[in-house]
Amino acid sequence: MSKAPQPASRSGACPAQAGQPEFELGLRGHELELLKETAEAVSNQLHLDSLFQMVAERARELIQAETVLIPVVDDDCEHYTYRAGCGTNADEILNETLSLEFGICGWVWRNNRPWWHGVLEEMEPDERARWEHEAGTLIMIPMQGKQHFLGGIAGINKIGGEHFTRRDMDLLSLFASQVAIAIENAHAFEKLEKAHSRAEEYQRELQALNRDLRTANRDLETLALYDHLTGLPNRCLILDRMQQQLHVASREQKPFSIIMIDLDRFKEVNDTLGHHVGDELLTQTSKRFRHMLRKADTIGRLGGDEFAVILPDTDAGSARRVAGELSKALVAPFSLYGATFKIDASMGIATYPRHGDDIAELMRRADVAMYVAKRNRDGCFVYDPAQDTHTVQRLSLMADLHQALNRQQIQLHYQPKLDLASGRIVGVEALMRWNHPEHGFIAPDVFIPSLEQTGLIKHYSIWALETACAQLAAWTAAGHDLSMSVNLSMYNLRDMQLAGHIRALQEKWQPLPGRLILEVTENVVMGDVFHVTGVMEELAALGVEFAIDDFGTGYSSLSHLKRLPVRELKIDRSFVMEMERNPDDETIVRSTIDIAHNMGLRVVAEGVESRTTLGALEKLGCDQAQGFAIARPAEAETISRMLGRRPAC
Repeated sequence: MSKAPQPASRSGACPAQAGQPEFELGLRGHELELLKETAEAVSNQLHLDSLFQMVAERARELIQAETVLIPVVDDDCEHYTYRAGCGTNADEILNETLSLEFGICGWVWRNNRPWWHGVLEEMEPDERARWEHEAGTLIMIPMQGKQHFLGGIAGINKIGGEHFTRRDMDLLSLFASQVAIAIENAHAFEKLEKAHSRAEEYQRELQALNRDLRTANRDLETLALYDHLTGLPNRCLILDRMQQQLHVASREQKPFSIIMIDLDRFKEVNDTLGHHVGDELLTQTSKRFRHMLRKADTIGRLGGDEFAVILPDTDAGSARRVAGELSKALVAPFSLYGATFKIDASMGIATYPRHGDDIAELMRRADVAMYVAKRNRDGCFVYDPAQDTHTVQRLSLMADLHQALNRQQIQLHYQPKLDLASGRIVGVEALMRWNHPEHGFIAPDVFIPSLEQTGLIKHYSIWALETACAQLAAWTAAGHDLSMSVNLSMYNLRDMQLAGHIRALQEKWQPLPGRLILEVTENVVMGDVFHVTGVMEELAALGVEFAIDDFGTGYSSLSHLKRLPVRELKIDRSFVMEMERNPDDETIVRSTIDIAHNMGLRVVAEGVESRTTLGALEKLGCDQAQGFAIARPAEAETISRMLGRRPAC
């Protein structure tokens, strides 16, 4: 033991002489009474620190020691700490921690027997001299639990200067056995309290997590199923409710109708007054529409300025009357941000089972009817097969698309992108071109929707990415520092295997980070922000850059895009081509460039068809330009000659 109090002077005298029987009898009665009281107190005491202190005080009185200390083995079973004590100099050693191998406590632990001066008589002279010098006048009784050594009760310097006797050892041993049981009970109670406290804390944490989870689930459901701008059901939820209504109508043999709505001249509002006005117009329009419908009806926003209405138990005639009510909702002018204007809508109606018996066909036919209404400026039109002039041709194209790639009818052409600061070609955009053997050139905006409808878009997009990356590698090997832009649709961004395909292409062709640019339109991005953001961030982590194509034709704003991993913004050609004649378009282009630069985005102007426009864009600080004034889309060999060398593949 360290820092043990020094032995007291041996000159003191006992209060009674050992030969007095009456004194011995009284002392024994006092000791028994003390043991009894201690046993009762120990059995009722469960708080460890209080228990240890009480044991120290009772033990000191029991063996008439100047000092009593309670060393207790720590949880690591390698050290012991003086947890309690009383008497001379006890405060100096309380709470000190020592190795279990050290001192008298270590000896007691190793030998599992009490220490008192009688032990010295059993030792060899050298060992006895060492321990007698180290121990002084000391007695220590082990406290042994059922499973392991708990510690001990140590008495230092008997009052009166005598040695501790065997009787002291026997009394203290009896005392220690009672105390050991109490200590184990107190330990068990303490552990039980801690476990109970931890359980209560875990319960509180679990309840908090459950609350957070419920909130997160509600938020995720809102993001997944509702349009963030208007609060209406989005395309996903609308399709689900249409499917439910189809089951009900089929079971009950009742009709239901779908109305597809497209706002007229909405793009003019965006172009003239800004996207923030367009966003507010969509919000106000949705409120007016909802006010005109029954509770059983459902209206949702499909994207952009397109809405869909589901009318249960409603035939075509009744649906036309509902469409008339929706048109009336737009009669009153809108006053937004200091501007007052009026807007109309074109509506198409398809009814189950008259116009189809599955959701895809009903939506397609309602969409066809809506475009007929827009073309004829009728406001509302019920689907008529005679007006569906594209059906046969579309089916024929869909059939031909299955073979077009294998027969090498579809190719990639590349349109250069000019850096306005250096005058150097810094990139190309890969564009699909279909030269049909019978119909000749078929525009991408005709066959790409068919690819999406048939599900072939995934196959064709992987082919386009593979071909474009191979060509990029060839141009890079030829010494041309170029980026390659490839367009993706919403169907590609919903493909769970897209990231794996991109990773494989990078491993195969090893384009430098930033050289592969994936272009998506703002309508694609904003149509499903939650899902698209996750896909884009996953691909961006692979070193792929993203560009927003046709910016200005959709319904987003730069503030919406700042949360996305986008590096490039492509201003739609409709603004660029009219810059020279329309000051409003020039203002839109200038503002877009300034704001995009403030957000750290690179700006590309599309549809540049004159040197004058090219010069104006350069003055406005536009980064890159693309259009006929620079070069038309062409095959790889033509672009290679433009760059100065032929391709390597």
